Order: sequence, then C-alpha cells, then structure tokens
Amino acid sequence: MQRKEILKTIIREFHTRKLPALIKRKLSLPFNSGKIITVIGPRRAGKTYLLYQHILTLIEKGIEKERILYLNFEDERLDLFPQTLDFIIQAYRELYPELDLEKCYFFFDEIQNIEGWEKFVRRIYDTISKNIFITGSNSKLLSQEIATSLRGRTIKYELFPLIFQEFLKFKNFDFNVDLDFYNPQKKAILINFFKEYLLFGGFPEIPFLEEELKIKTLQEYFEVMLYKDIAERYSIKDTLVLKYFLKRLAENAGKFLSIHKIYNELKSQGIRVSKDALYKYLEFAENAYFIKLIKKHYKSLVKSELAEKKVYLIDSGMLRSIRHLGEEGKGILLEMVIFKELLLFSSEVVCFKEKKECDFVVNQKMAIQVCYSIEDENTLKREIEGLKEACKYFNLKEGYIITFDQKEELNVKGNLKVYIIPAYEFILKFLN
Repeated sequence: MQRKEILKTIIREFHTRKLPALIKRKLSLPFNSGKIITVIGPRRAGKTYLLYQHILTLIEKGIEKERILYLNFEDERLDLFPQTLDFIIQAYRELYPELDLEKCYFFFDEIQNIEGWEKFVRRIYDTISKNIFITGSNSKLLSQEIATSLRGRTIKYELFPLIFQEFLKFKNFDFNVDLDFYNPQKKAILINFFKEYLLFGGFPEIPFLEEELKIKTLQEYFEVMLYKDIAERYSIKDTLVLKYFLKRLAENAGKFLSIHKIYNELKSQGIRVSKDALYKYLEFAENAYFIKLIKKHYKSLVKSELAEKKVYLIDSGMLRSIRHLGEEGKGILLEMVIFKELLLFSSEVVCFKEKKECDFVVNQKMAIQVCYSIEDENTLKREIEGLKEACKYFNLKEGYIITFDQKEELNVKGNLKVYIIPAYEFILKFLN
C-alpha cells in the first residue's frame, strides 16, 4: 500500500500549493469537448504550463481545485507499472470520497513514461470521466498508442517553443502600445528583441536567463533529448554514433538531407552502422521533436513522400548551442525562425526546386525566399530567380523575400511583384 500513500501525498501537494505565475500562451485547450485532449511537443516547450493555464481557467470558472487531479509522470516518487495504475483512482477516491469523479478533471503530464498508460486512460474515459488531458514528448509513441487503444476518442494539439509574438509577450512587450513599425525608438526595441529571439530561440525558460546561461541551458536540453528521449526510449546503446548523427542533422539544417552521404562518411571513418539504422535515427529525432522535415513539392504524392527532404531543427537557439555558426550562419537561423512560424500558420508548407530553388511555398498561394541580407546584387538576383520560377509554376503574381531588416518593393520582368520585408514585420503582420 506504500505506493497509494505516496500518490495521496502527491495529489494533496498539488491541491495545497499555489500554482506558479504564468504567461498565457497563444494555444488554448477546449472545455467539455467530450474528447481526450492530447498535447505533444518537445521537452521544455511549456506543455506543463499549458496544463496549468487550463487548470487556472477551470478554477476561475468555479471548479474546485479538489476536483482537478494533476500528476506529472516524471516525478521520481511515482513507481507505477500497468498493474498498479489503478492506485491513482483508488488514492483519489480515498482522499475525496464525497466527489463525483464523473465531474472531475484528470491531467496526466508526460504520461508516455508509463507502460500501458493508454489502456488506463481509456478505462477512465469509458467508465469514469470524459474530462481528460494528457501530454507527451514523443509524437510517434503517442500516435501509435492513440491509433490503437484511443482511436476516435482524442483531439491532438502540438505545442512548440515560443513563436515570436509569444516571445515578445514574455519580454513584456505591449502590442497595443509598443508595436509601431514607423516609430524609430519602438522599432529599435523590436529589432533588438527579434535579434535575441533569432540567436537564442523560443524555449520558454530562455528569455529569463542571463546571456551566459542561455547556451549552456540549451546544450543541456540537447543532452536530455539525446540520452533520454532518443537513446533510452529506443534502447540505443551506441550513443556516440547517435550523437554524431544528430550533429550532422544540425550541420545540414536548411539543406536537403542525404542519409547515404552520412552513411559513407561514417563508413570512411571505420564506424560500422547500417543505413537502415540511420533512417531509424532520423525517425527517432523527428519523433522527439529535435527536427522537422519539409517535403519538396511534386505533383505526385508518392514522389513527395519518398524524395529527399529538407531538415530543420525545431529551434534556432538549439542549433546555435550545438553548431558553430559564423556571420554566414545568420541566414540559416533566420530561415529556421520563418519555418517554425510557417509551421504553426499552415499545415501545407513545402519547398520548391526545379532549375532554381524557393525556400517555402505555403498552401500553393504564397512563395517565400529567406535571406538575411540582399545588399549584394548577386544574392538578390539568385533569390529573385528562385522566386520567379516558383511563382510561375504556381501561377502567382507576387512573392516575398524575408530579410533581417530590409524593406522594398520590386516589379520584376514577367509581371511579378516582389515584396522585400523584414522578418519581424512579416511575422507580426502576415502570420497572425
């Protein structure tokens, strides 16, 4: 019975302590949906605080805190396995025998850490309460379990590190007062915030740290992703090869990824690893939200799925923490920031490449190039040529070149309007 007593202690701790102060995220969760609400995303992206945000809203609506059961399955005191998961319900009932559990709310944080969790959650849903919220840091594992045991019972949400608008909120930037692209003083503040966001990314803890701690903290995030979210979860023993592979993904950020090339590199160094294993590592890295892959546009869906894809890390600060970047690296950081913003703006973002290359095409209606600076004429010409080819293919009359801080409008031969826009303005005006 020791486990049950520990559970009672943990449950009561939540009910008696004050919830931490939080800054509201743009994503909000639904009420009384009749579905299991699932939130997935990278570690340290703010999933726990999103649950707290929802819990606080419930309390504001008049729900007593005792009617809310919250458990974080990364709490080392929880020593549970499939046969003992029911102790959670037993402990809750014994603490509050007067409660009608059908009217209670269940929040299970990082639940993928417990084997057999999906059958337990399904039983609660089918026999006790429809008010269930779960989070996890592994998209594939949750998806597989949801597809089998919880099919039709869930609604899935993805939570990523802060988008730029959220980052500004974390920096106490008041949109109603401070957002003015034509006020030199306010614009300077905005540009400085965007530079910080570009260099250190959007993990919610990072904006509050001293600069010398930001990179060290991001490196710690990387180590946890490597050893806990990938190596431990998938029982990978050769972590040196795995670490090398993840570093090579970082080196390839913004480029088309060739597993064959990485395989040959390892082989030439006398490191034995199969090509199939590397493809698995790629899948694991995406499952853990270390990277996101973007498809190249093809008319054929099969070709689009099977062709090489571009790779991006989930956060620009994470990239800087594990890869040395000189001045030329600012371009890939900017491209990563725009990719993450587009990822949350639309579900249909592809890259385009035939004779020339265009970074992003959104919903086949918006063609976008990303370039930190277009002061060099040859650079501007290259970006326009890629934009022209994509716009012609998709029959678009205008395209966008996103820069760090340059703004201009060009009429290009062939009846194409090109808008050159600073990234911060593009994000705040076009993607919100």
